[in-house]
Amino acid sequence: MTVRLLYLVAFALALLAHPASAESVGEKQYREFKEAGALYDDVELQAYVTRIGESLLAVSGEKGEKFTFSVLDSPMINAFAAPGGYIYVSRGLLPYLESEEELAGVLGHEIAHVDANHHGRRKGASVASKVASITTYILTGSGELAQASDMYGAELISGYGRDMELEADGLGAEYMYRAGYDPQALLQVISVLKDQEQYTRLQARSAGKPAGTYHGLYASHPRNDKRLQTVIAKARELDVGDYVESPEQPGEFRSHIEGLVWGESVQGEREENRYYHNKLAFSFAHPEGWTVSTSGRAVIAQAPDGSASLTITLARRDNDTPEQALRGSVVGDLSAGTALEQGGLQGYTALASSGGASKRLAVIDYNYRYRFEGAATDMTSGDAALKQIIESFRPLQPKEKQAAEPHYVHYYQVPRGATFASIAAGIKVPDAENKLRLLNGMYPRGEPRTGDWIKVIR
Repeated sequence: MTVRLLYLVAFALALLAHPASAESVGEKQYREFKEAGALYDDVELQAYVTRIGESLLAVSGEKGEKFTFSVLDSPMINAFAAPGGYIYVSRGLLPYLESEEELAGVLGHEIAHVDANHHGRRKGASVASKVASITTYILTGSGELAQASDMYGAELISGYGRDMELEADGLGAEYMYRAGYDPQALLQVISVLKDQEQYTRLQARSAGKPAGTYHGLYASHPRNDKRLQTVIAKARELDVGDYVESPEQPGEFRSHIEGLVWGESVQGEREENRYYHNKLAFSFAHPEGWTVSTSGRAVIAQAPDGSASLTITLARRDNDTPEQALRGSVVGDLSAGTALEQGGLQGYTALASSGGASKRLAVIDYNYRYRFEGAATDMTSGDAALKQIIESFRPLQPKEKQAAEPHYVHYYQVPRGATFASIAAGIKVPDAENKLRLLNGMYPRGEPRTGDWIKVIR
């Protein structure tokens, strides 16, 4: 499974009409992220992001409230606030920022959505479903967000609208100023998003696919958006009393970006007696001693003495539910039917009997439709193992994905005569020249100067 690029969607999923319910939704999402290894394994980076977030909270309307700041181990260019004060920044966004001030701009904007109670102006019923959709996408790469991302950045989720986003920008800029950061850095963050949008639209056009916008909020580039500039500039007119010096330490932001993973996760962690399919990004557990073999048509798990086996095949999905698909393909009688819900996936399993023989069947939907057929010389004793394997089937977790060729972000001093084209020639990633321009805020035609320190991918 390839996690595709999603540029920052500035949606903040805030509290439902009943705070206790909202908190439980946010807590559940955070727990699922943590248990699945979806948080980036860098204690110092996590602490750094938390420190910045708390410095902004200290000067915001949410002062004293409990917030949790986390870095997701995802290549998405994304940041969002979930119910209960959980704010996430994806690892994929960080390399596109140039400073701690810009990171503060991202966090301040998300805090502002909560502070301004923008959630109270939206339909609360949709919040839980959106949280579930985001969770499924990040953990599995499937679901409605994955389908939308196939359209190269089509408008995935409705934002709060122009006025609310501007309000969040204004409040975020105010928090930045009160905490000692330059609010103008927020303009650069939005410029990063606009550059991503322009790049994605060109990619979509060349592929003949539809493309959306960053909410459609900024029709022009942020540098030319007078209303946006006015809102952010007002923060610098605040009378905050004693001057607050910027808390940013020279070189600290760069030290956290140097060596940051770029692209797919490399947090490999795999268990014994569990099979992992890298290409299709699924996994299942099997009893000790069982072997798993693959071919172009099936994956087969087999007991060491050959007394039981489970065959997994792949088919295209249709509009039928897993239960309908299973029942529609069976000859004979079904019994012990059970709905499956595991790892964000839906399925159905049952015993099928015909001509005096029984088989364990199942259907699970995950991007495609997976069909399971299990048999044993003695189904009375062998069925438990077959059903256990089926119930352990789930998407690969972020910590289990193993990049074929891991890439990292590094700082590089530009030698005399070098261009992005010449530097990109030694980088083995698709469209490396444009990726370098985007990483360094010089898209679409900028070039580095001799002696500049730029970010590269290696």
